[in-house]
Amino acid sequence: MSDRQPGRRLSWPWFLVVVLVYLGTLQGLRILTGVDTSGSNSEFPTTEALVRNVLIPVGASIVFVAAVVTWLGWWGEILRYRAPVRRWVRWVPVSMLLAALIGLNYGHLADRSGAMIGCLLLGLFVGVGEELMFRGIGVHFFNRAGFSEGKVALYSSVVFGLAHVSNALGHGPQAILQAVIVFTSGYFFYLCLRVGGVILLPVLVHGLWDTSLFSSQVGAEPSAYPGLVLVILLQIVLIVVLFVRRRSVEPVAAVAEARSPAHRR
Repeated sequence: MSDRQPGRRLSWPWFLVVVLVYLGTLQGLRILTGVDTSGSNSEFPTTEALVRNVLIPVGASIVFVAAVVTWLGWWGEILRYRAPVRRWVRWVPVSMLLAALIGLNYGHLADRSGAMIGCLLLGLFVGVGEELMFRGIGVHFFNRAGFSEGKVALYSSVVFGLAHVSNALGHGPQAILQAVIVFTSGYFFYLCLRVGGVILLPVLVHGLWDTSLFSSQVGAEPSAYPGLVLVILLQIVLIVVLFVRRRSVEPVAAVAEARSPAHRR
């Protein structure tokens, strides 16, 4: 890392500590304050369950991550990320936003109380905490360590996926499959950061994406919604497209510079 970079340096052990404390805050508060929904068909059967299982843990995690970023002095870098991509990558956030809006189960939400819908919308803040942690601290940690953008994207997404294995505490072995899916989503959110150049874009995409997925799960009885199929199909399509075109994400100038003898290690 260059000494000219602003803010404090975050070492590998302390980065691991930050991730573990972040996860401990989320999972610990869910255990201490959460509502047991194992006997319900829904993950969020009541407004109380949304508040105690989501809003309280997420709110506390946001406070923790914001405090860490403030202590590190990284706000300037995290709020704006200057690493452009080729134009076609812009379709990643555009398609995800459209799919999330179409995938919202509007009919099911119309039958829910105003308080429950309000709590679900506040759940958008899940995107704030996770993006500050993984596309904020995580991306900049690997970037400052001197990794290429490709490796920054990969490693920060792997950490994002592994972090969701902690959900096994409440969801069992299916959390392993979730972690694999979340890994790919983490790469998409990273590309949203590259496209927008500001962390607010992945925060918005992430928040709407999760809200769309949860919109059929609120209330005592979950409701199947065809629009959710679009969200799932888009995830598959994006995985295929980005696997095929992963080498054409970087701008031409950046690729040429990376291949020059002066930049080879």
